[in-house]
Amino acid sequence: MSPPVIGITGYADRSARPPNISVFALSRTYVRAVASAGGAPVILPPYLERPLLRAMFDGIDGLILSGGGDIHPSAFEDEDQGLLWRVDRQRDQTELSLARWALRENRPVLAICRGIQVLNVANGGTLVQDIPTLVPKALSHSTLAGRPLPKIAHTVKVEAETRLAALIGAGDVDVNSAHHQAADIVGDGLLITARAPDGVIEGLEAVDHPFCIGVQWHPEVMIETAPRMRRLFEGLMAAAQP
Repeated sequence: MSPPVIGITGYADRSARPPNISVFALSRTYVRAVASAGGAPVILPPYLERPLLRAMFDGIDGLILSGGGDIHPSAFEDEDQGLLWRVDRQRDQTELSLARWALRENRPVLAICRGIQVLNVANGGTLVQDIPTLVPKALSHSTLAGRPLPKIAHTVKVEAETRLAALIGAGDVDVNSAHHQAADIVGDGLLITARAPDGVIEGLEAVDHPFCIGVQWHPEVMIETAPRMRRLFEGLMAAAQP
């Protein structure tokens, strides 16, 4: 049996030396999580012409929308409130195309952190541009922004009888956190599957899709410390099996 090929969205990184040399990058934690669950990971570059992007999409069995910077609010018909971080509109367009193809063609999807926000916007939803500013009595969600670690930040309440609950269990679940944005108005066809104690949306899934799960935390860095998080990747591999 061949392992499923899992495309993971990468990003443009200009921190390489000498300065201003742009490379395409991805945290090794995503690759390790996919490989440990039995998948064959490939990185999807953020800057490709649409026909080439489509060719890469046609070659994968499943998709991971990875974490990263903020989606420009023009993607959900909102104004920039001056609270954005690491915006890359070209990456936005690439990932929104991938998400919409996967949704339309029932390709298995696991959306992580920024990825759940891409998933929501791809379905016509909107985002909270800055949780500390716009959510009353918000928890600290961004103490690890840009550097997700396995450290527990807060709990989320996972709704029973959801695909997310079937994988990691219902009720209170400990998660890490590395974000300052979140889903606001939920996109068409999406169901809220988890919330933080302050009401921030932490889980979404597509109701009429075989496997489309989004989480606002970073399970890929928790697979050793919280074995239940490995089940998200195992579930993706099972759904993506050729």
